Amino acid sequence: MAANARAFRQGDDTDACIVCGLVSAATMTLDEHFPCMGFLGLFARSDENAMRQAGHDAPQLTAQVPLASGNPLQWTAAALALLPLLQAWRATWQAASDTALAADELRRYQKYAKPGRPSAHIVQLRQKQAAARQASNIARQALIKAAAAFVREAGIDVPERRPLDAFIVEWLGARVPRDAGNASDPR
Repeated sequence: MAANARAFRQGDDTDACIVCGLVSAATMTLDEHFPCMGFLGLFARSDENAMRQAGHDAPQLTAQVPLASGNPLQWTAAALALLPLLQAWRATWQAASDTALAADELRRYQKYAKPGRPSAHIVQLRQKQAAARQASNIARQALIKAAAAFVREAGIDVPERRPLDAFIVEWLGARVPRDAGNASDPR
């Protein structure tokens, strides 16, 4: 895990999968709450049926960014940049969920803690919260890196004075189909 974090910090072109693995190594919850997990799984497959289904499921996305072209169908450069972006978005979603969970747990136990030196359990909870925050920061960096590559490949104009990560999350939220059970976004 430390080697993956070191490689990411040095600026190597690592997959968002490594970052997802790095985040999932410190996760405390499951990925079931990510609203676009079904589309991500469909998009990760590379067969022709998946390409057709991805284009059919996301008409708002394919209107701006063609996902597949040619005969036989092949992913476009923008579609190849979209997969790491979706994986980084999932890692960011998971890290935010883990950070909130760690903060809630710490708040719950700290409320009844006696003044003075903290107990070993409180110290462990603070360490867990710090690890979750670090995973959140790494996931956000991966999201920004993947978003920059996707925006460049897809030719999307980012508004001035708008953070790239906030813009791309809103852009994806409006265009990527959500799973049936996860229609609402808690954040």
